[in-house]
Amino acid sequence: MLGVTIPAGYEDINKYNASFSPSTVHCRDTRLQRFFRDYLLQKAMAVFKWTIPEHWDKDYFLYSIYAFGYVAIINTDDFGVIPQWGAVGGYNVFYHPSYIIVSNPLLPSKTYTIDKDCTIIKLQPNYKSIMDMVNYYADQLALCSQSIDINLLSTHTATVFPANDKAMAESYKKMFDRVASGEPAVVVGKTLFDDTGKPLWTPFSQNVKQMYVADSILADMRKIEARFDTEIGIPNANTDKRERLITDEVNANNAETGLRGQMWLENIHEAIDKTKAMFGVDISCEWRINPMEKEGVENNGNVNNNGNV
Repeated sequence: MLGVTIPAGYEDINKYNASFSPSTVHCRDTRLQRFFRDYLLQKAMAVFKWTIPEHWDKDYFLYSIYAFGYVAIINTDDFGVIPQWGAVGGYNVFYHPSYIIVSNPLLPSKTYTIDKDCTIIKLQPNYKSIMDMVNYYADQLALCSQSIDINLLSTHTATVFPANDKAMAESYKKMFDRVASGEPAVVVGKTLFDDTGKPLWTPFSQNVKQMYVADSILADMRKIEARFDTEIGIPNANTDKRERLITDEVNANNAETGLRGQMWLENIHEAIDKTKAMFGVDISCEWRINPMEKEGVENNGNVNNNGNV
């Protein structure tokens, strides 16, 4: 079997939880990474607009599909037809999973045969979630955010005055406090000057303008998020801002943006058709904003006559 299972790696889906990431460099502040993880995950969940039965919990339904890769639709005695996540197993003739085990404290533990006792609504062909992708970009955004905080702290430095003794140090403190408070004239003692009237201090301060790179990092964060948007199907230019952007360049990115999402949507529609046929429930899923139908991401909403934005 060429060393892989088909669908490739579907038996590993239980590992694809919120802690998984393909990144080799991770943000040390895990709470910051979780902040961006939750933000990106919810952004991905908003790409499609779902219509589901009123008695279904939409949050449970969506998080099961996006964070775990799939959800089973089963018929229960107490709750009727509902979505439930479980562990898939077995193989059919095409090496897809043949059953799913649903374990819920309020339901009897039961094994359901896929496409016979239940249906599976999945996002990707390999049954995996998108948490690897979400965590990958969340790591990058968290590292950028850390760099911004460190850079801002580095540019917020105090002026350093060398002093010969404690008395001179106190004189410098009082002088600087008065200057910082906005006094129009500050008088200091002769002890801070030499016999020629030259100040004894040589203030040390960093070149703040040269050190400041937070604006560049913020621009990189926008690029990283644009890459993520392209991955999940959110229309974006995904290019450095230029004075003149050719419409065809934007449309090419729209095609790239929409391809993966279109594949996800086809998987979902196939599962929805099976679910409707088996259980007769009202469920649908469509693009919230279809990048394949947009002419481009316009600049100020206008495209000029020669095809430039």
